[in-house]
Amino acid sequence: MAAATVREWHDEDGWGVLDCPGTPGGCWTHFAHVEMDGYRSLTPGQRVELAEWEGPGLEQDGYEYRAVRVVP
Repeated sequence: MAAATVREWHDEDGWGVLDCPGTPGGCWTHFAHVEMDGYRSLTPGQRVELAEWEGPGLEQDGYEYRAVRVVP
C-alpha cells in the first residue's frame, strides 16, 4: 500500500487520477476500484491508500499506471 492524493475526480464519468511517489505522472482509477459502501466517489485533495496498481507501460487515458484497489 502507498499513500496517495486525489488529483482530480470526475463523478459524471466515474474516474479520476491519483498522485503517489510510486506512480509518477499520475495513476488513473475507476469508481469500481474504490473500496467503500454506497456511492463511490472521491474528492480532489483527499488522501487515500493506493493498495494495488498496474504499470508502468500501461496506457489508460494517457496515464502509465492504473489503480485496481483504492481504499479511502
